[in-house]
Formats: sequence, C-alpha cells, structure tokens
Amino acid sequence: MLDRASLDPIALEISWNALKSITDECFLTIMRSAFSTNIKERHDHSTAIADARGRLIVQAENALPIHLASMAGLMTYILEQYGDSIAPGDIFIGNDPHVAGGTHLPDINLAMPVFGDGRLIGFVANIVHHADVGGAAVGSMSGGLDEIYKEGLRIPIVRLYSEGVLQDDILRLLLLNMRLPEERKGDLNAQIAAARLGERRLSEFVSGSSPTYLEAVFDDIVRRTNMRMRSAIAQLPDGEYAFSDVMDDDGAGTEDIRINLVIHKSGERMVFDFEGTDPQVPGNFNLTLNATQSAVCFSLKALLDPEVPNNQGIFDAVELRAPLGSFVNCVAPASVALRANTCQRVVDIVIGALAKALPDRIIGAANGANTSAVFAGIDPRTGRQYVYLETLGGGMGARASKDGKDGVQVNITNTSNLPVEAIEIEYPLRVEEYAFVENSGGAGKFRGGLGLRRTIRPVGHDCEFNGVGERFRNAPWGVFGGSAGAVGQFYTLDDAGSRIDLPSKANRIKLTPQKAAIIETPGAGGYGPPQARDADLLRQDTESGKFSADFIAEHYGKHNAV
Repeated sequence: MLDRASLDPIALEISWNALKSITDECFLTIMRSAFSTNIKERHDHSTAIADARGRLIVQAENALPIHLASMAGLMTYILEQYGDSIAPGDIFIGNDPHVAGGTHLPDINLAMPVFGDGRLIGFVANIVHHADVGGAAVGSMSGGLDEIYKEGLRIPIVRLYSEGVLQDDILRLLLLNMRLPEERKGDLNAQIAAARLGERRLSEFVSGSSPTYLEAVFDDIVRRTNMRMRSAIAQLPDGEYAFSDVMDDDGAGTEDIRINLVIHKSGERMVFDFEGTDPQVPGNFNLTLNATQSAVCFSLKALLDPEVPNNQGIFDAVELRAPLGSFVNCVAPASVALRANTCQRVVDIVIGALAKALPDRIIGAANGANTSAVFAGIDPRTGRQYVYLETLGGGMGARASKDGKDGVQVNITNTSNLPVEAIEIEYPLRVEEYAFVENSGGAGKFRGGLGLRRTIRPVGHDCEFNGVGERFRNAPWGVFGGSAGAVGQFYTLDDAGSRIDLPSKANRIKLTPQKAAIIETPGAGGYGPPQARDADLLRQDTESGKFSADFIAEHYGKHNAV
C-alpha cells in the first residue's frame, strides 16, 4: 500500500492522471445519460474532485472555466453547514449564488463525500446547467429580471440523499417548481449517477494506497500549481496595469455599466482591484465574487500558462479586491442569471489591462457575450411543453500571428454550438439558416473572427422567443491598431418580408410559422493595423465569401480590393 513517504514525481504524475481520469469519466457519464440537449449535445456541465478541506483539486478536461470557483464555493458551504455530520452515502445539492456558492440558479451543483478508513478524504462534485429552474420566464435566463426571486427556484445546501437514502420530499419540492419536470429529473439522475461513479472510483483509488497518501497527493497538486502560477506571474514586469470597459445594459434600464480594473504586480504577487466599478444593478448581469474569481483566474491561466491545472493553487496565487455591493461583488437579492456575459467582459478587461505587458499573447476583444436564445411552446407532435435553450458562439479575437476563429464559444465557456439536426429532431423548430455573418470580423493585420447567424422558425405552432445579447451596442474592440468587430442583433422576419428589430434583451416575442427569429452574434476585434495585412490573406478573405469587396476596399484600401 502506498503511503505519504512513497510520493515522488513519478508517483504524483500517475496519481494526478488517475484523478483526472475519474473526473473525465464522470463528465462523460453525465453527457451520455442526460435528457436535455443542453447537456448531451452542448456539454454545459462540469465535474471535479475536492479534498476534505473543500479545496478544488481536479477539474475535468472538458469542464467549463466559469464553473471553477462555483464548485469550490459549494464545498465551503457544505463544510460550514454540515461539518462533522457528513456521512457516507450523502449527496448534497444547491444552486443559490448567495447562500450555496453558485453563480446562477440554472447551474445545479451536486457533491458526494468520499471516505477512507472511516474518515472524510474528499468530495466528488458536478454542475449541470438545467434548461429551466422555474421563475418568471421560461428558461430562467431572460433579461430584465430584477431580483433573484424571479429567476427560478433557490436551493440552499441540502441533503438530496442522506446516508444513501433519497429524500423524496426534497426531490418532489424541486421538480414541482421547475418546468419540464421529467427532463429535469432525467438530468438530475445523470448527475447522481456521475456522483456515485466518482465516489466509487475515488474509493477504489484510496483502497490501493491510503488516505494519508491521497492527502499528500492533494497537497502536492495544489502546491505545485501555486508555485507554477506564481513563477509565471514573476516573469511579468512589475507595475500597475489598468483598463475599463462597459456592458451594454442590464435589461432593466441601466446602460453602459462600467467595470474598472487596476492590476498591481510586484514580484510573485498580483492584486486585481475593481475599485471604481459601478454598483450592482437591478437587471440580472451582476456577478458574485466567486464568478469574478473564475473569470480572473481563467484569464491569468490563459495568458501566462494555459497548461496549468484548474485548482485551488490558481486561486491562492492572486488577490481580488472588489467593493461589496458592486457589479462584480453583488449582495442578495441581486439577480445574476446572465452572469456569463459579464464574466466575458471581465476576461476582456484583464486582457486589455495586460496588453502592453504581453503583446504576443493577448487577442482582440472576442464576441464578449454569451448570446442566449430560448424558444418555448407546446410541441404539436406530443401536446407537451418544450424549452429549447442555447447560447451561441461568435467571433474570437485576432492574435499576434493568426486570425481569430469564426463562430466559436470563447473564454470562460467551453460548450458547443447545437447541431441543426439535434434542434430539428428534438423540437418543432426549423433552422432555415446557419451561417457566418459577413464582414463581422474586425479588420487588422490579423482579422477578428466572424459572428454566427441562426434563423429559426416554429413548425405547426406559435411559440415564444427570449433572447439576451451583449456587444450589441458597444463593439468588441481591436488591439494595436486593429478595428472593432461588428455588434450583434436580434430581429424577426415574416413571410411578407417585414423586419422588426428587437432589443438586445428581447422578452416574450411571439413567433408563428409565418415569422422567424434571426439571431446574429457579435464578431471580434482585429490585431495590428489593417494596412499590414498580407495580400494573400486579403484574397482569401474575399474568395471565402466571409468579407465583401466593399469591406476590403473600405478597411484595407482600394488598391487591395480583389
């Protein structure tokens, strides 16, 4: 049996990969057994392992960076509230950003303790974004909701299973307050199955070593991650780095919400100070501190050491200062459902602040959003309610040596764009167009990525459309002379050709078989002066159909028009 004294670099690497394989297997279990397309097709979920102190140790390879601090927050609340009463077979559930460590209500967290030799050695945890958790709007993700009570069912940390026994009254209470309860139950069962699998796998791992050996592995993973992150920070020049940007609006009347950041860097120490950021707003774009922490830690990892593991060691390498009650450190009952959009803006701001220090690593502003679309109605094929939720990708910012990618999820999200076939099989909807938005990438020596366009029409019934977009008014900026990318937009188009432009927070828009909704996501900013773009790249821009000859002439000069 391995013990603490057996820990060496080779043993640590083998153990590290064993732990990663556990989280990856749990991730696949959820993906393959979930009911909703948002999970089985888009993979909007994460899995992780934490130690007995609640420190995040390992996150699955395909997990979402935005879930990083949320799972760590969940552990803190479990240990504070249940302490020594945690027992084998327990499964804890929670989602509330203010009292359960979550970042928004659709992300339901599950955690299961793991014991070895009769004592707690850690937790396996997972998060799934459920397509609806109740509240005032179908999909629980509409803009303009001005308090968390309207956003869905708030779940504090409670035992869903107590010593292996399902607390059926808790489950019935949850499902009663959510739309599509059978789908919700299916997704919850996928989470439960993954938690049980993770608990079994981690127990098997411990049985081949010892609890003290596992504790040593956990400590060394966090310590080495922290050392690696601090070493990368030390390579940056000392000084202050500042940047600010704005959100379009909160959907409840507040426009141009400013996020201000000053980074203080000295040796291995890095302080992210958000003093001067606007107060929290009525609309649901506010961030809890752990959501801000996820965005900051992701940004630093991406810029300094993309291969460093996602765990507590990254958290410990940086210090956050955010005024309580501000837009990036809100307090209850602040609404937060659309926090991913704001997290994307925090990433842009960190990149903007460090542009001069890391000119070869930063990118132009990406689509800076998490453009969401919810279609809901009664399926005429079954007579049952459906909810189709998707967040769509857009442009990725141009890089120092390459163009930005087109139509992708960026930064803190790691989901896919839902295939057309999956939409049309699962829902009574027709996707009439799925394309890149021409001319939406910002010009530059290297151009920004293009946004996406989806045209969706209900088939055989009327339905409701709710859309939420950002970078619909404040364009994604370019860097070092690169031009801004195009903004996004929502609109409807009927069979007579009548177009109606919609606001960026479009609520309860009625669609019929004669009226389609069109979603165009933002592009991204360019890198470097357009005049420096290679002639062969300009030719490819035109021949691909992604950019018009007029756009090339306007932004690169008439002599370069092809």
